[in-house]
Amino acid sequence: MTDKNEEYARCSDSELVDRLRQGEASIMDYICDKYKNLVRSKAKSMFILGADREDLIQEGMIGLFKAVRDFDSGRDAGFRTFAELCINRQMYTAVQASKRKKHVPLNTYVSLDDGGAGEGQEGGTLAELLADRTELSPEELFLDKERVAYLEDAIDRELSEFERQVLDLYMTGMSYAEIARVLGREEKATDNALQRLKAKIRKML
Repeated sequence: MTDKNEEYARCSDSELVDRLRQGEASIMDYICDKYKNLVRSKAKSMFILGADREDLIQEGMIGLFKAVRDFDSGRDAGFRTFAELCINRQMYTAVQASKRKKHVPLNTYVSLDDGGAGEGQEGGTLAELLADRTELSPEELFLDKERVAYLEDAIDRELSEFERQVLDLYMTGMSYAEIARVLGREEKATDNALQRLKAKIRKML
């Protein structure tokens, strides 16, 4: 570690951002290095939405630059929290902009087992609800693909745009509170949308 990096390590992120804005350009390299693992972690979780991981890492770094540009220590809770929000938003915007965004394979990634199954219903993952099995005959494999295609079509038809956005981010492992921050919506509205979409998906099955 260089003397400069040792000095930067003793500073808070807010102090570093202030010094960067005053012209100490080398701090940006330090911040990028400090937060590169966070960006990679977010890219890994967003990868299931259909974007290239390297592209997502690049978008995440853009989000980090935006966080440095827009951070207000008097308004925002902390730089790391704000940076995480900016990274998530930038990546998700990129995924939405790409035409490769797709819900498959829902039965691999989405769990509906949150203890909220209705009376008479068993909890479990979509994998369990779709009766996903490790050994399938060609006929069974074809039927399973048909069922996933049916589910995707039903989701596009039955879920609102907001509910589809919530589902996308829920698939990455975000909590409803994190989803609310990324989408700029109230937590209660996001939680309600999550419960609605879960109920709708169960009916589809």
